Amino acid sequence: MTTVQSSRAVTHAATTARIVAAARSLLVNRGEVTLRAVAREMGMTAPALYRYAASHEELIRIVAISIDADVADRITAASELQPADDHAARLIAAAVEFRRWALQNREEFALVFTNVDVDCLDEFNMSASTGMKFSELLFALWAEKQFPIPSLADLDPGLAEILRDPQVPADLSGVPDEMRGLVWMLERAWSRLYGTVTLEVFRHIDPRIVEQAHLFRAMIEDQAAPLGLVEDLPRLRALINDLLA
Repeated sequence: MTTVQSSRAVTHAATTARIVAAARSLLVNRGEVTLRAVAREMGMTAPALYRYAASHEELIRIVAISIDADVADRITAASELQPADDHAARLIAAAVEFRRWALQNREEFALVFTNVDVDCLDEFNMSASTGMKFSELLFALWAEKQFPIPSLADLDPGLAEILRDPQVPADLSGVPDEMRGLVWMLERAWSRLYGTVTLEVFRHIDPRIVEQAHLFRAMIEDQAAPLGLVEDLPRLRALINDLLA
């Protein structure tokens, strides 16, 4: 890359970052993002903005990926406040922080998890994604606890075939074919966390249950046995109480 090309790339990246910031501000303050509104906020013409986002869908995807990366940083920081060898505590801290962010940023949560999907795995570098961070934490927990994982031979043949070549934000380089049941454990654990938080964010449950985190706590309890955390529950309950306080 020449010096001119490098300078243009830096300028493009800086402008894209400003566009994302403007779009996020509009989302939080007005509840919606349009190309025209972002262009106006940036002091640009709409055609000029098209050089950075060719459509409304592309703009939203860029913004969603940026938010998701920030959330990944946030849950990583929360998990790293726990001891490096306490993978259960790290996973719990990440889950609590994910929930906290979602409840504090309902508009951004809705935008991200409506627009960030498995198709992003081919479009973007997902190493800093929320999904990647949770998979790393779960795999580390398995390495410590060695909780049972299903054999592909015991699963539905169609599911087993999917798990041999899954679309999932995870580094599977160290997960051989005979251990691909671990991916199914990851998918199920994520569905429980995401499903619980989604119900809370969109207020599809008694607000008192959300306020006191009863459903969230129950979801963690339900995950204890599958993830080998039954003996850890007393201290994890105390940790959850501290983190939610």
